[in-house]
Amino acid sequence: MDWRIWRHAVKIDPARPLPASAIAGLAATGTDALILGGSDGIRRSDVERLLDAARSTGLPVAIEVSDLEAAVPGADLYFIPMVLNTRDPRWLVGAHREALQRLGPYLPWERVVTEAYIVCNPASTVARVSAAAVPASAEEVAAWAAVGDRLLRAGIVYIEYSGRFGDPAWVRAAAEVVRGARLFYGGGITGGHQAATMAAIADTVVVGNVLYRADGLRRIRQTVRAVRDVRAEDRGGERFVAGDGLS
Repeated sequence: MDWRIWRHAVKIDPARPLPASAIAGLAATGTDALILGGSDGIRRSDVERLLDAARSTGLPVAIEVSDLEAAVPGADLYFIPMVLNTRDPRWLVGAHREALQRLGPYLPWERVVTEAYIVCNPASTVARVSAAAVPASAEEVAAWAAVGDRLLRAGIVYIEYSGRFGDPAWVRAAAEVVRGARLFYGGGITGGHQAATMAAIADTVVVGNVLYRADGLRRIRQTVRAVRDVRAEDRGGERFVAGDGLS
């Protein structure tokens, strides 16, 4: 499964109730994949239930393992987040050491992808939980992106605004330095214009909170169409991917 070609993904929080019909309806939206993940309140039983519903759509399913409770077998991929701009080393490597100590022999490493997160919204739950020091400038975002891409060799550099729409200039600053990783953007996308704006810069646009609105599926379809309408030449051409060139 080539997750590197995803242009649009929907993130579903196991801790937030969602009607089964909404999950089933995602199959017809045109999205490339589903990502199951959240910042707090993760329970294994909720992840298992959501995974069953997500897999029934026929779409690729990744679990973002932000908590050991999310380490549930049966997903296509496992995304392992590392918060680069955390003040607490637990969210960079500490929790990961604990997980490997307990689960290392059982991890399907061929399906594991590391995510280098740059948390940019100080009011978000993820900023609070991870004790993130939000960047002060686009230049700082670019430096963190280079850390994730060049030093850590992460599969994904993830610009996370979680709850509000971000500054395209900050995302563009990251895009200009990332070479080997894929650049993901998530946060505050509620319609087509916002989705197209970030799709013109990032490799993958992640849409989440809008799904929980009454018209969530309609809005998801709008964002998918908008992302599809952004051509490679509008994005300045495709960047290198890992293994395809110098980084």
